Amino acid sequence: MAVARKGESRFDFYWRQQGEWVEEPNQRRGGESGVQRLNDANGKLLYAKRQVGHIYRSLLHPFGRPTVLRELDALNSFEQLGVRVPRIVFCGAERDADHQWRALLVSEALDGFVELDTWHAEGARERYPQVVHERMLKDLADNLARMHLGHWQHGCLYGKHVFIKVIGEGEQARVEVALLDLEKCRRRISCQRAAGNDLRQLRRHSSLNDAEWQTLLYFYQMAFGSAVKGLGQ
Repeated sequence: MAVARKGESRFDFYWRQQGEWVEEPNQRRGGESGVQRLNDANGKLLYAKRQVGHIYRSLLHPFGRPTVLRELDALNSFEQLGVRVPRIVFCGAERDADHQWRALLVSEALDGFVELDTWHAEGARERYPQVVHERMLKDLADNLARMHLGHWQHGCLYGKHVFIKVIGEGEQARVEVALLDLEKCRRRISCQRAAGNDLRQLRRHSSLNDAEWQTLLYFYQMAFGSAVKGLGQ
């Protein structure tokens, strides 16, 4: 990563950093958004979501607001709720000379984590004892319940946005689950509605098999309570 220039703002410093695109810029929401891989001065891996004119509108922001700022709101709230998410390094937005929004969200990589679908595709079911899989499903259920009890809906809960890390070996191994890509998160008046939408989405768009899904629902209902009985079936 380049050295900061004298008098340079943090936004300008991170904006001029360039790295490998891991998500090529997509054209949507009236602008573009993509993700680059960077390394900080100590060699630590970072991910930078870079946006130009990529906004959402709401009652509070009728003229538009960069979507990374909505993601920042979710990340901060999730940390307070005890939902595991990447650590934020920097987030900011400003208008350029043409009055178009530029926005950045820089976060630390989740060291040792792998996507849920990749984890399964690489043979996790054969590699780890059943108890390890149950710990994974319980930690996922606990994180989802905390999110929904906080009235947050992920809005894009696919297997590729659920990350798994196994710590240790054999039946004593611990498992941590983290959630990514909170760009579409929003608060809902009803936590049950937030839960129902996300669970149906995860059921359709993940590599969990029927038995794993029923185990996940069992742990989820234990964490959330009877209010979610029947959700995600």
